[in-house]
Amino acid sequence: MKKLLAILLAVAMLVLCFAGCGAAGGEEKSDLKVGFIFLHDEQSTYDKNFMDAAKAACEAMNVDYAQKTQIPESKDCYDAAVELIEVDGCDIIFADSFGHESFLIDAAKKYPDVQFCHATGTQAHTAGVKNFHNAFASIYEGRYLAGVAAGMKLNEMIKDGKITADKAKMGYVGAFTFAEVMSGYTSFYLGAKSVCPSVTMDVKFTGSWYDEQKEKEAAQALISGGCVLISQHADSMGAPTACETAGVPNVSYNGSTVAACPNTFIVSSRIDWTPYFKYMIECVQNGKEIDTDWTGTIETGSVVLTDINEKAAAEGTAEKIADVKAKLLDGSINVFDTANFTVGGKAVESYLADVDTDANFEKDTEAIENGVFYESKHRSAPYFDVEIDGITLLDRNYG
Repeated sequence: MKKLLAILLAVAMLVLCFAGCGAAGGEEKSDLKVGFIFLHDEQSTYDKNFMDAAKAACEAMNVDYAQKTQIPESKDCYDAAVELIEVDGCDIIFADSFGHESFLIDAAKKYPDVQFCHATGTQAHTAGVKNFHNAFASIYEGRYLAGVAAGMKLNEMIKDGKITADKAKMGYVGAFTFAEVMSGYTSFYLGAKSVCPSVTMDVKFTGSWYDEQKEKEAAQALISGGCVLISQHADSMGAPTACETAGVPNVSYNGSTVAACPNTFIVSSRIDWTPYFKYMIECVQNGKEIDTDWTGTIETGSVVLTDINEKAAAEGTAEKIADVKAKLLDGSINVFDTANFTVGGKAVESYLADVDTDANFEKDTEAIENGVFYESKHRSAPYFDVEIDGITLLDRNYG
């Protein structure tokens, strides 16, 4: 009898052990489900960056998710949101493109019990829709760091006799003449200028967030115009591959292009959306309100750089970037310090930015304080649209 009891006790302990091990190895999946709306698909570096973060965050938080790709900035976005809610049973909807915003707001009004989150938007802080939220990150700091890498490369080219200091001209392929793009190319330029004072930059706009042929042609035109290094705020491989073919150094965006461009890719900055996705899921799980306007930073792990391609980067680039990053974190460097740029040869002491976006795009908020233009202070989405000296816009496209 005692032997039987011992066997039964051992079996019971084994069952408890397996039960405990199962709980430690991973909790049951939450009933919460997240729906993602993407402008393009994984062929777009912009959308792939979001897709990778969505997968990582949902797996880490042990929640299910559904996604819709190739959703244009039209009523299709509203319809996609409705389907994700009514068919897929999603409790949170996230859309990744600026032009999705108004359609997402309409859906948020119809479904007040669902949380709607949106990247790069401008209306959450003024719309008065409690379940609609904007998010972005201080990517201008990442672009500044990428610009430092570009400036280091220019200095190397000057030192090696490949160019003279007065020929240190960069090219930039932009999508639209929006504040988000202007903030990005200006911070990139200022990062390069901080280490290569003679640098100038030409910018061309494609009028599209994703058009591989136009982006390639824009990069080729910039190279033909004397640009010796190219960067971009555009989402295809058009510009990077044009650089690889021409043997021109390239600083990409939203992810490494080293596999396709091993000889010319230097580094890339990007927003890692994983911290935000985990944050919005945690808020809903815990019954907390999601910030109306959330800004990720270097500290939150939202602003990151890829590994540096030592084959193309200048010697000492990693060390220099680490030094500048530390100074950004401690506040001893501010990207848009007005001491570091002029407009029409004059210092800028005051600037009204269009923060509370309206139909007339009226300037409404003083953005400069104590000699610094504070990007992302008054809302998460960029509003720096100052045209500074040293940067030439070869065309314009407002979409």
